[in-house]
Amino acid sequence: MHAMQYEFSLPADYDMGVIRSRVTRVGHLLDDWDGLGIKAYLMRARGANGSPVNQYGPFYLWNTLEGMNGFLWGGAFQGPVDDFGRPAVRQWTGLAFEEGTAAASVPAFAVRRRQPVPDGVRLASFMADAAAETEGLAAQDGAVLAAAAVDTHAWELVHFSVWEHETPKADGDVFEVLHLSAPGRDRLPRGRQW
Repeated sequence: MHAMQYEFSLPADYDMGVIRSRVTRVGHLLDDWDGLGIKAYLMRARGANGSPVNQYGPFYLWNTLEGMNGFLWGGAFQGPVDDFGRPAVRQWTGLAFEEGTAAASVPAFAVRRRQPVPDGVRLASFMADAAAETEGLAAQDGAVLAAAAVDTHAWELVHFSVWEHETPKADGDVFEVLHLSAPGRDRLPRGRQW
């Protein structure tokens, strides 16, 4: 599993209805993308759920590198680049994935928490704890799914969870889920991935 996210920070007075309309218009285009586990079309509005910014920030869990590369280099990614500019695309190697207690529910919110992997920690223990936290998040009431991944260049851990309700039981940046494409969700490997 590979995790990926890019973000477009928008002006404070930006009409976020434009983002909602965009996702309504194009969100279904990845509903059958080969190699994609899930794409969560995420948005956060300035002043809502503690957000300091207006932002569009899709989050992906990929089953294959070919699927991810096909998206990035095959033309689909060019649409948002043309509309908003070319963003930095973060990528993390998957550590864990779990279906939640509300796996069959329609997702409403997502939480993303990025944190540094501290110097001096035992990497095996730290990553095992991250995988256990993923399992714990998925076991919470209202959790649709949870994942953890790590960027070994920047030594950054990301926890990502999706929730059926607006009171997620996770810490981090809260996003509204506008659409969830999940063509390969059933093929994402469960549990710890090493």
